[in-house]
Amino acid sequence: MATETAGAAGRTLIYDGLAFGECPRWHDGRLWLSDIFGKRVVAVDLDGNGEEICSVENHPSGLGWLPDGRLLVVSMTDRRLLRLEPEGLVEHADLSAVCPGNCNDMVVDARGNAYVGNVGFPYGHRGAPVAVRRATSLVVVTPAGDVRRQPGTLMCPNGAAIHADGATLVVAQSHMGRLTAYAIANDGSLQGERVFADLPAGRNNPDGICIDADGAVWYADPHHCCCVRVLDGGQLTHIVDTAPYECVACMLGGVDLRTLFLVLVEPRDAPGRENFVLGGAASAPGTSRIEALEVDVPGAGWPR
Repeated sequence: MATETAGAAGRTLIYDGLAFGECPRWHDGRLWLSDIFGKRVVAVDLDGNGEEICSVENHPSGLGWLPDGRLLVVSMTDRRLLRLEPEGLVEHADLSAVCPGNCNDMVVDARGNAYVGNVGFPYGHRGAPVAVRRATSLVVVTPAGDVRRQPGTLMCPNGAAIHADGATLVVAQSHMGRLTAYAIANDGSLQGERVFADLPAGRNNPDGICIDADGAVWYADPHHCCCVRVLDGGQLTHIVDTAPYECVACMLGGVDLRTLFLVLVEPRDAPGRENFVLGGAASAPGTSRIEALEVDVPGAGWPR
């Protein structure tokens, strides 16, 4: 099977009112995102109308929903999982004892189990030098807020997704150039770590991911300015070139789940990007955008 490569042709601009979009989710007919450095969660419809859902002082990241419809939001620098109630955000779980680095992405399954990643070491801003990078693991948070650290030695676990049958979780290792898969046990625990795909040079900085109905993974690669579809085993089937923008996340959604939403940001060395500091002030919108591209195979599984 030949790899298909596409550029800007066929892509549509949906929304450009973000400082730094991340963790897109297609939910209830809208694309929900964390604006990490804008310190807010936003929902955008297909006509480009955006609504601020809530603000998150310590930088939002992964998003998901409990079975009863309540929103869960990862709060990065204080390493907490928050839950949106009518009166506002409340703590769902404190993750600080099990997450050695800032928390980042998350996937929530049909039962309400939340699988949360963390960088594994202190991290202040994009591109900051790191003396020692440390392996870490995912944690699972039950719907009741109980926290269990999972097995594994992951180098910067990032985007995560669950197959439609609910039996397999795939996570991107941003600093290992690899997608890793786990079997999900009946109690929600992760077992049987294996390689889903070792990624080739030039396509090996996976960030946000989603899964389609064929079990293939779309992954964003910000360092190489692209979004890539890969099969279990490592074969690349599609590459979307997003240069000069970095692609940090992707999500399949739309009416028939065949719209691939690309979350793009200006290059990390662009003027003003030095203000994107975790713990800093909220950044103004306008440096990150959502573009959409129609694909053949619809989305499936979670996140959604």
